Amino acid sequence: MRFRRRTRPARLLLALTLTPLLTGCFASAGEESGDATGERGPRLRVALAFPPAENLSPYGADATILSRLGVTEGLTALDANGSAAPALARSWQREGDRAWLFTLREATFQDGAAVTPARVAAALTHATEARPAPAALSGVTLTAEPAGGDRLRVTTDSPDPVLPLRLAGPALAVLSPKAYDTKGRADPVGTATGPFELTKVTGATAATLDRFDDYWGGLAHASGIDARFIADGTARTNALRTGQVDIAEAIPVAQAATLDAATRRETATTRTTGLQLNTSTGPFKDPKLRAAAREAVDTAALAKGVYESHADTGTGIYGPAVTWAAGKREQPVGRAKPTAPHGTAITLATYDNRPELPEVAQVLKQRLEKAGFAVELEVREYARIESDALAGRFDAFVVARNTLVDTGDPVAVLASDYTCDGGYNLALLCDKDVDRAVAKAERTADTSARQSAALAAEAGILGTDAVVPLVHQRIVTGVGTSVEGVLLDPYERTLVGTGTRR
Repeated sequence: MRFRRRTRPARLLLALTLTPLLTGCFASAGEESGDATGERGPRLRVALAFPPAENLSPYGADATILSRLGVTEGLTALDANGSAAPALARSWQREGDRAWLFTLREATFQDGAAVTPARVAAALTHATEARPAPAALSGVTLTAEPAGGDRLRVTTDSPDPVLPLRLAGPALAVLSPKAYDTKGRADPVGTATGPFELTKVTGATAATLDRFDDYWGGLAHASGIDARFIADGTARTNALRTGQVDIAEAIPVAQAATLDAATRRETATTRTTGLQLNTSTGPFKDPKLRAAAREAVDTAALAKGVYESHADTGTGIYGPAVTWAAGKREQPVGRAKPTAPHGTAITLATYDNRPELPEVAQVLKQRLEKAGFAVELEVREYARIESDALAGRFDAFVVARNTLVDTGDPVAVLASDYTCDGGYNLALLCDKDVDRAVAKAERTADTSARQSAALAAEAGILGTDAVVPLVHQRIVTGVGTSVEGVLLDPYERTLVGTGTRR
């Protein structure tokens, strides 16, 4: 099965682990002890911040929802160190420069079909043909085919030294043949492989999941999950405080102090909140005005004021959770000198699913107006604003972006967000020097050299002022005192697993 994408060469950075399953893996896999007796524990009640934007399609932003609820999984997963760890594939080995041989574990889809190399190959084919395309496969040409017995061979048209890490992306979940229709759409209801089976979706308000008793990793303790999508952060916090839910993600920092200390869990994440400036149309096509906007921002005040010190001051695209970046970061290159705005009118937008963002935007509005811009502010729910943001209908957009969410590779976010062909290029940046720097990082196989190349590309991107890093977030999760085994990780891919119970 062969499929081709039209963007950039393969990209990945973090070191691979080609050994047996590591301890500390964040994925909801078999190392968590499930309920061996088969008894069904109480259902978990979970409040999520983001309603489905794409009808729970496994290919776009909703893929992370499915991953966090323990519905879907791929061939590999990310461990605590950001390395590739076994999931549906129990081991793998490289064959030359362009091929990898994966050995599958014995597993079953939630509709009863067996997980086989042919079905996994078909699932990967469907994923790469999806629109919107999964960011984890941007620019990659793959051949996936059975290799005899329980083995699957994946071949790339150019060397991809860390392909197993790429396959850990939430959007590359493996679904059964029944999931796919003739128009390329995929339905995860009852067709995934995770410990919890999605059985019902109620629009953008709720989802029902039941324990999947044939899960390869063992029985989950909880008998199921009742998930509610609550965009309002105060409402999520109140739901936890009043005992309506057991777990509430993304507690607003303004609400964190209202929770008992025993119910607050703070996790450093790889998520950076940034101000994306439209470099293609409108006032910020002028690099001097972009520089003026950057100069107007006080990132330390945002971290201390808006985030009440539950965030770190923005230092770059990668934050302190990307631990290797601190010693390798380069200074931005090629920045223009700022010019006075003289009342230049701009539109600034953001979304309210992450409750700090509207306040961040309001503070930015005040700072930009003080610098001489005339600012119109627009705030919507993310599902209602994403398409306009990607189409460049705003001059500036405040977004909280997990720099490792798509593949676990920091180079991937550079290609997706800041190159001419990038699929999530909110700044609409198209700079030949940036493209060359990102392409160089993508081609670099040695881990240390690839890190250096990534930070050289970051310096070039920051030099354009297409993005102003504001803060690096820490996420506060509300967890009921009776709940155990919640999976909190810096990549924000997991939340509940077989060991989560109350």
